Amino acid sequence: MKKQLVASVVIVVLVAFGVPPAGRAQKTKQVVESGRRYPRLVVRNAMVIDGNGTPASGPFDIVIENNTIAELVALDPVTVKSGTARRPAVGDVEIDASGKYVMPGLINAHGHVQEERGGVAQPLDYELKLWLACGITTVRDVGSNTQRTLALKRASAAGEVAAPRLFVYAIYAAGGAPKTVEAARQRVRDLKAQGVDGLKMFAMDRDLMAAAWDEARKNNLRIAHHAAVAETNAWDDIRFGTTSIEHWYGIPDAAIEGGVQNFPPAYNYNNEVDRFRYAGRLWREANWDRLMKVLDGMVEARVAWDTTLVIYEASRDLQRAQTQPWFADYLHPTLEDYFRPDPANHGSYFIGWTSTDEAFWKENYRIWMAALREFERRGGIVGVGEDAGFIYQMYGFGLLRELELHQEAGFHTLKVIQHATGNNAKILGQEERLGRVRAGYAADLLVVNGNPLENLKVLYPVGVETIKDGRAVRTGGIEWTIKDGIPYHAPTLFAGVKEIVARARAERKAKSPAR
Repeated sequence: MKKQLVASVVIVVLVAFGVPPAGRAQKTKQVVESGRRYPRLVVRNAMVIDGNGTPASGPFDIVIENNTIAELVALDPVTVKSGTARRPAVGDVEIDASGKYVMPGLINAHGHVQEERGGVAQPLDYELKLWLACGITTVRDVGSNTQRTLALKRASAAGEVAAPRLFVYAIYAAGGAPKTVEAARQRVRDLKAQGVDGLKMFAMDRDLMAAAWDEARKNNLRIAHHAAVAETNAWDDIRFGTTSIEHWYGIPDAAIEGGVQNFPPAYNYNNEVDRFRYAGRLWREANWDRLMKVLDGMVEARVAWDTTLVIYEASRDLQRAQTQPWFADYLHPTLEDYFRPDPANHGSYFIGWTSTDEAFWKENYRIWMAALREFERRGGIVGVGEDAGFIYQMYGFGLLRELELHQEAGFHTLKVIQHATGNNAKILGQEERLGRVRAGYAADLLVVNGNPLENLKVLYPVGVETIKDGRAVRTGGIEWTIKDGIPYHAPTLFAGVKEIVARARAERKAKSPAR
């Protein structure tokens, strides 16, 4: 009787200090409900990839209180196995991450909130579900309907809609680009007044660029710059203080001897076949030594590079881009139509695309990737974005493919994941609260069925095939996408995408004339 009394007292004391009795740490009455935030959510037995480029470690119990990571408790496997481990108290709900990896939610530094393609309606829920199912918890929107996206941002922050966290970068030139220095400054002030987080800039003359960038700095607005072929290039980004250069435009241009690419006399920049064809010849014209000086200038000025390698991949292998396996069940018909070659649609430029074009683009990628490796080696900030909704790239899938392309470029998978988490958080200016699995940070986490450091493909919602007990089985995929403390069951979201697509196809078929 005395022994039983002592044991009871010990249990009471342990519970009072937040430590549950041995063997009871994972017991909880509720089943996790997708899309609901709980006061206390505990993720048990997780192998953790931090997001800062360091190796995975674990196991850990991760305590989430409301929308914040409250603590990570390292577990001793020996005491866990024996049932004597001191562990955090039970949560309102718990997720068992045994045999799984937990990493920060992915940040998409180049996304577009799209409710239509080519003027044809596309359900917003389709895109949002795909992003979450693919583990994207934060999106830097760099071009959409600003007012509607600001409203969506507020709804997402309030947990009223299943959507990633949004940072809204308004298109500065929407409605017509300002033509004077004062007009340029006023446009920046007007966009700031709307509540945007930053600006998406395209090509502009140097005097207007200087004014707009100066006004943006005064108003604490970050800048994503799609430089294109213009009077300005990466040297101007370095001089004026761009936050991130998108794609690559302006970087090799700044390293060309003579200052201009060798365009043919009939070249027309507004003809997208011309534009993308000769973009595939650009990197080989850059002088490598000059390019290194450009990269050093970017590093010194803290100009990040958001590469979006994925959005041009069709240029080097069109057949692969057109036959991605997930198109069969998950490509919305509106998006499918938009992808078809059509001079009226931006990025639908594959009219007369040749093996010669693909060969040039393969060489383009070789040099581009080498420059990217060198940029990081010299201290540059490399980010990732997908630019999906164009050129055969689906939302979410595009970002996951971008990760694979960074691995192809020569980066270790630890660095690849850091590009999409910690580095992208720096580009957003949010490195103190996003992009890491760390106490005090926002509870944006992925619970993954498999080790993405071994195989990035386990992040895809379609999963991967592997051999188990002599048989082929499908595994992988993200089990839970936790955004701002709200757990979303990724397979359920992905099933919802399939239903949206099936319904849209059935409706289209019903409206089609009988054959």
